[in-house]
Amino acid sequence: MFAVLKTGGKQYKVQAGDILRVEKLAADAGETVQFNDVLMLGGDAPVVGAPFVAGAGVQAEVIEQIKGDKVINFVKRRRKHSSKRTVGHRQKLTLVKITDILASGADKSGIKAATGSAPAGEAAPVAKKPAKKAEAKAEAPAAAAAAAADDLTQLTGVGPAAAKKLAEAGIESFAALAALSDDQIAAIETVKVKPEWVEQAKDLAKG
Repeated sequence: MFAVLKTGGKQYKVQAGDILRVEKLAADAGETVQFNDVLMLGGDAPVVGAPFVAGAGVQAEVIEQIKGDKVINFVKRRRKHSSKRTVGHRQKLTLVKITDILASGADKSGIKAATGSAPAGEAAPVAKKPAKKAEAKAEAPAAAAAAAADDLTQLTGVGPAAAKKLAEAGIESFAALAALSDDQIAAIETVKVKPEWVEQAKDLAKG
């Protein structure tokens, strides 16, 4: 009896006792894994899946994690820039030995499913979520403070520069400007506060 299974984007025809080199699996040496993507079962009564055979599975023992042969990629551009580049790569593989082929009941065997290893950067988005929450918490007080401040440029004769100087003096609302006494106005050195500003601020503070 043989089976045609799919793993790592490739298809393999296997039978009990075969040793395969497949794309890296998330399993340690000595573990037993099960390939559940079975495309076909061969033998006296062949069964073809659509696309997989329901309940079928192929069990295998992990022998070791290995690397494939080194592949050299050399690129040379002669014209204009005359550049060249050499890149080497060794694919990570898993050596497994097929131990059993199940025609049915594979979904209830309790054997760990053979799955590929997760890419190194796959967990990065999860790590970013707490940072976004922290940024939102930090922005909340700033937004509340901005909402509490009034637009002092609504006052006649107060431009962005004067509003900035008033803010540096601790005056960011109409109520704060309306409450200034003559002595406090005289003590402000960053900007000369005009009496009409105070009168307009009183009206605007009342709403």
